[in-house]
Amino acid sequence: MKFKYFDIILGLFVAVLLISNVASTKIVQFGPFTFDGGTILFPLVYIFGDILTEVYGFRAARRVIWTGFFGALLMSVVFIVVGKLPAAADWNNQDAYNAILGLTPRIVVASLIAYFAGEFSNSVTLAKMKIATKGKWLWSRTIGSTLIGQVVDTGLFILVAFWGVLPNELIWTLIVSNYLFKVGVEVVFTPATYGIVGFLKRREGVDAFDEGTKFSPFNG
Repeated sequence: MKFKYFDIILGLFVAVLLISNVASTKIVQFGPFTFDGGTILFPLVYIFGDILTEVYGFRAARRVIWTGFFGALLMSVVFIVVGKLPAAADWNNQDAYNAILGLTPRIVVASLIAYFAGEFSNSVTLAKMKIATKGKWLWSRTIGSTLIGQVVDTGLFILVAFWGVLPNELIWTLIVSNYLFKVGVEVVFTPATYGIVGFLKRREGVDAFDEGTKFSPFNG
C-alpha cells in the first residue's frame, strides 16, 4: 500500500536526527537546565517515532529507525575522514573543524548505541501500549513510551560518551536535565501530536495495531 505522507515523515525524521547530532557538540545553559545543543531539536525525533508507530505500525517505524541509524553512521564517518584528510595550505580552519565536527569514535559509538536502543524501546513500548489500551488514550502511549525511550537514550549516550571525561556531578546533571527537558517537550507537543496523528489516519486510511508482531529490531 502506497502512502502519501510516509516518505515526508521519514525525511523529516532523518533530517532532525542529523541536525541534532551536529548541534550536540555545544553544551548550553537554558534557565536551570544544562544540556547539549541537540536536545533543543532531538525530542522531535521521538515525536516522529511516536507518530510513525501509532499510524503505520512497528514494522514501518523499524525501517525509518534503521534509515536514521545508517544516515547518522554515514555522517559520522564522513566527518571523521574529512577531518583526517590534509587541509589545503591556505585553509586555516582545521582547529575550528576539529572542535565542531571532529567527532571522536567514542562519541560516534555512544550516539549510535543510544539512538538504536532508545528509539526501539520507544517504538516497542508505544506499540504494546496501543494493544493494551485498545487504541484509547493516545497521550498515555506517547508520554509513556517517551519516559522509557528517553531514559534509555539519554542515560546510555551521556554515560558512554562522557564517563571518565567529565566530572561525575556534571554527568548526572546532564542526564537529569536532558531527560526532564526531552520529556517536557513531549508533553508540550501532545496536542500537536494528536492533530498530526488524526490527520494522517484520516488521509492515509490506516491505523496500525501490532497484534502478532515480533518486536525485533532486525526482522519479523
